[in-house]
Amino acid sequence: MLAEIITIGDEILIGQIVDTNSAFISKELNKIGVSVYQITSVQDNREHIMEALSNARSKVDLVIVTGGLGPTKDDITKHTICEFFQDKLVEDQNVLDHIETLFAKHLSTPISDLNRKQAWVPSKAKVLHNEFGTAPGMWFHEEGTTFISLPGVPFEMKNLMVDQVLPKVIELYKRPHIVHKTIITYGLGESAIAQKIEEWEDNLPPFIKLAYLPNLGKVRLRLTAKGEDHKKLVDAIEEEFQKLIPLIGEIIYGTEDEETLEEVVAKLLTEKGMSLATAESFTGGRIAKSITAIPGASTYFKGSVVGYATEVKVNVLSVQESLVTEHSVVSKEVAMAMAEGAQKLMNADFAIATTGNAGPAKGDSDADIGTVFIAIASPEAVFAHGFHMGNHRERIVQKSVNKAFELLRKEILKM
Repeated sequence: MLAEIITIGDEILIGQIVDTNSAFISKELNKIGVSVYQITSVQDNREHIMEALSNARSKVDLVIVTGGLGPTKDDITKHTICEFFQDKLVEDQNVLDHIETLFAKHLSTPISDLNRKQAWVPSKAKVLHNEFGTAPGMWFHEEGTTFISLPGVPFEMKNLMVDQVLPKVIELYKRPHIVHKTIITYGLGESAIAQKIEEWEDNLPPFIKLAYLPNLGKVRLRLTAKGEDHKKLVDAIEEEFQKLIPLIGEIIYGTEDEETLEEVVAKLLTEKGMSLATAESFTGGRIAKSITAIPGASTYFKGSVVGYATEVKVNVLSVQESLVTEHSVVSKEVAMAMAEGAQKLMNADFAIATTGNAGPAKGDSDADIGTVFIAIASPEAVFAHGFHMGNHRERIVQKSVNKAFELLRKEILKM
């Protein structure tokens, strides 16, 4: 079964908002065996909407439209859909009662005629009750294709999808099962992984597909199986995963449905009753942010020093000025001193330190842009590794954060 998602709104096309609705809808449809064939974004324009609806009808079984259902004049989706189905608008008393109740109970502004007009819906539509908003969802079925129009407000759309749309699609349509398993790897590039697993990949069953998803120091390998027998698909994917472990097991850090690398580190620290501190320069607190985003971080995370300037490294982290003078602020030696300084300052078992040049200017060092040093201080030793992370600032920072967690995990496992 194929679906298309159509998002309506100039705000998406000019980059004013990010289209998170399509990502949510795609994921939810995939869970129930519906494959998304295409995602289309169009302006609040009658011709564009009509063309998108017509094109979708010829290609897919299910069309989900979001956006353009508000009370203002630029929200034209409902009227255009009504024209598309050669229909007329009629007032739905249940929707009107709901709108009036929402205004009476929850809104301080008086209800207007524009708000009441949201109770007018195409006569051919099955109305989907929008518990949290004034614009109802609408369900149409014509010439073998189902069209569903949902509000663009994310929490309203999600509630309608989960409570009404998905159950009805499950009830009405026979769908294949789609099973995914996404394996997370760190420390090896996409092409190097492909070489190691080439023979395994070539011998995958025809109903299992592999996708490489590289991203800033990590590569996700997504196995996807599609078919009628759910248990067969799950068992087959697990069997192929087990074959993969002897080939690249040293770089596998789990699966996407399990834990992120940060969560793995958090779990290890918690289990061992050990603590962590960070001293960050060019990463600007990004490592600390990743840690504190995990519930319960206060049990193992002591804190962070964002030592962006050289004087902070010297005055707060006790890095000797002679090290900076002799080796440069972007150096293995300074990174190690920063890690030791944070470890002692916060009385932590482990410490991560980062120093580097993420660009665009070179700052306090003459090191090439992309040069970074990451140090780990453990209860037994301190060490640092140097890397070149490219020349794009955001990529340099995020790849370094990922690498820092990778190095830390290996050290914790030694304890």
